[in-house]
Amino acid sequence: MNQYLQQHQNELNQAVEFFKKDIASIRTGRANPAMLDGILVSAYGAKAPLQQVGSISVVDARCLVISPWDKNVLKDIEKAISEADLGVNPVNEGDKIRITMPQPTEEDRRERVKKLNEKLERAKVNVRQARDKIKEVIERAESDKEIAEDDKFRFLKEMEEEIKKRNDELQELRDKKEKEIMTI
Repeated sequence: MNQYLQQHQNELNQAVEFFKKDIASIRTGRANPAMLDGILVSAYGAKAPLQQVGSISVVDARCLVISPWDKNVLKDIEKAISEADLGVNPVNEGDKIRITMPQPTEEDRRERVKKLNEKLERAKVNVRQARDKIKEVIERAESDKEIAEDDKFRFLKEMEEEIKKRNDELQELRDKKEKEIMTI
């Protein structure tokens, strides 16, 4: 792998990792603790991630249970989940909160796939921007006589292969997530 591609490898990795995290929040028909990522609970005068105020466990395919470390923040957790607008209703059971995933309709599933495709397109744009930066650096190096023309074409070919590999990886992640969404 050429040095120009290696210098920007981190940007490509970040684009793929961000996409993975981004699509984890899209609900499928199954209960997934990742859907609660990003929920902040107002407790003890500060906002804290839900994972820091209680444990989240999957009871069955469509049910999550949140057990707070301190029972005094139960109402705060319930309020934070309700305000997060996830399309679920938290049920306060006195010592824990139960969230049951409703069975999504066909229309809901199609809407989620549409959202998934939008996220994929954003990730591809990030990869494309990294590609453009790499290409610019390689072409500048050739015009500054740092590398030969043959090296430039070889480096550009390596870059295109790497970009194709990253786009294929994004597409594979997307297809897997779509299958999860559409499975009843």
